Amino acid sequence: MSAFRASIGSSFRAVDYRNDKLVLLDQTRLPMEEIYLELDALEDVALAIERLVVRGAPAIGIAAAWGMVVAARQKLDLVEAEARLARTRPTAVNLFWALARMRGVITAHGADVARLTAEARAIDAEDVAASKKMGEIGAELVPHGATILTHCNAGALATAELGTALAVIRAAHAQKKQIRVIADETRPVLQGARLTAWELARDGIDVTVIPDGAVAHLLGRGEIDLAFVGADRVAANGDAANKIGTRGVAGLMKLHDRPLYVVAPWSTVDRSIASGAEIVIEERPAREVTHVGDVQLVPTGVKVRNPAFDVTPAAWLAGIITERGLCRAPNIGADLARQAESR
Repeated sequence: MSAFRASIGSSFRAVDYRNDKLVLLDQTRLPMEEIYLELDALEDVALAIERLVVRGAPAIGIAAAWGMVVAARQKLDLVEAEARLARTRPTAVNLFWALARMRGVITAHGADVARLTAEARAIDAEDVAASKKMGEIGAELVPHGATILTHCNAGALATAELGTALAVIRAAHAQKKQIRVIADETRPVLQGARLTAWELARDGIDVTVIPDGAVAHLLGRGEIDLAFVGADRVAANGDAANKIGTRGVAGLMKLHDRPLYVVAPWSTVDRSIASGAEIVIEERPAREVTHVGDVQLVPTGVKVRNPAFDVTPAAWLAGIITERGLCRAPNIGADLARQAESR
């Protein structure tokens, strides 16, 4: 596969559409293998989303949009196709936002492959523009020489191109701010260790991986200046759902008087829910906890809980960055409302 280089840093594309096929970088194989899958069947797209071949709220939405194009090319029932894709991941609101966009095209024009393709490309292009703008806004908050903590993967692997939280890091790096990045492992699937470290190292950005449990230690030693994370859904009041463990990181940042910012495109903001209490939290298979690869870690028969996300209260955040601007504490909800009215 040919590589794609963005202007400020990412040297690959996790989601693309070429030759009438959805092309996905298989994130389950990283960091040891860089394998691209070419999909031209709806069920394969749905399974790829469910199995974390593609992940990250914006990337899931983009992949689902292309999934509808794939379904139209297969001449499938598009109502059923949308329902299948909607069942893949319940927490990431970008999935439902993108499917609604595609549904609007179908309502107006039927199963017109050309129009559906144009809409999917528009969703992709809007995400690229949003990532660039969020990076520019967030980089203004980064001091020269800062050490930045990030949790999970909110980079080019999770979006169309640059990332959300990692768009900020890429922009600060491009400005030669001499930043350092600390990526916690993000158990149980290790998105920080496997994915964030892979893409930042690949693009020449200083990154160090730490165990999840080392965050408090480094904060206590004054070795972390600020944090940027992504989100899968942001409520109207600014409560933010992100990968499990984010709430703990945010609490530690708050306790140590260090700012944590959520970076997410406007498509991740769900104004239909008042607070994070209304966000559905996905429970994933126990095997992600009991095994690493084929190695079993948990005794057979022991009960397991595997929530994929948690919710960080807006009161614990320093702010939320969207492409429409920075929402600052303690007025995050009010700033989100103003951003909603600005369009």
